[in-house]
Amino acid sequence: MQKLNYTFKSDLIMIHFKVTGSGPNLVIIHGLFGMLDNWQSIAKILSEHFTVYTIDAPNHGKSSHTDAFNYEAMSKMLLDFFHEQDLLESHIIGHSMGGKIAMKFAQNYPEYISKLIIADIGPKDYPIHHDIIIDALQSVDFKKIQNRKQITQKLSEFIQEQDVIQFLTKSVYWQSKDQLGFRFNLDVIAQQISNVGEEIFDRAFEKPTLFIHGSNSNYILEQDKPFIQSIFTDVSFKTIKDAGHWLHAEQPGAFIEATKSFLVT
Repeated sequence: MQKLNYTFKSDLIMIHFKVTGSGPNLVIIHGLFGMLDNWQSIAKILSEHFTVYTIDAPNHGKSSHTDAFNYEAMSKMLLDFFHEQDLLESHIIGHSMGGKIAMKFAQNYPEYISKLIIADIGPKDYPIHHDIIIDALQSVDFKKIQNRKQITQKLSEFIQEQDVIQFLTKSVYWQSKDQLGFRFNLDVIAQQISNVGEEIFDRAFEKPTLFIHGSNSNYILEQDKPFIQSIFTDVSFKTIKDAGHWLHAEQPGAFIEATKSFLVT
């Protein structure tokens, strides 16, 4: 696996990404509080068929922290990335927040996309529901907490779901020899969290699109499908059984099968 770093010359934003495999290009964009490392097991399997690019979104992972946290800025970042890497007619997979980035990009720059996969998110406006998670993360005082066990204990005071805690602590790293921190830009995300749920509908997208959702998730409901179909005119839907919002982690085999079936045909 080859690891590459990229710096946007226009605004000095460094976007960290990895690329592996060969074949048609496939770009994968993670969700809120995530990073590209969350997708490496999926990317490894898909790299047998595609050249897979996994990206750390701005304010996440090893990419730069910025003051702007909205889909307009992140879709333009993706456009710069496509230009720099000379990507044309590429496939995109976007999960949750990454799905909204992908939808914004597809609607405004359709010429760069061959097929689009959106994982467990719709284009509709979502009420903000990350308050407890943000409160939990803000409660972690890295001046006092010195190991991951203490972080887990602190988050457990707010969050009951152990899988959510495990997901969040994957972004903990050593900022210096003596202090831990979160890789994501918690301050900016907390300040601009309302942008994460906003509706994405600039114009219709006419190329093949697949919405994959978990049977145990309520992010895409049956009543949402007419609105989705009004925007994505060549759309199909796939439900992953026994999966929630993190469907690619809960049912990776089913997710990969659905992805390959859609992209290869």
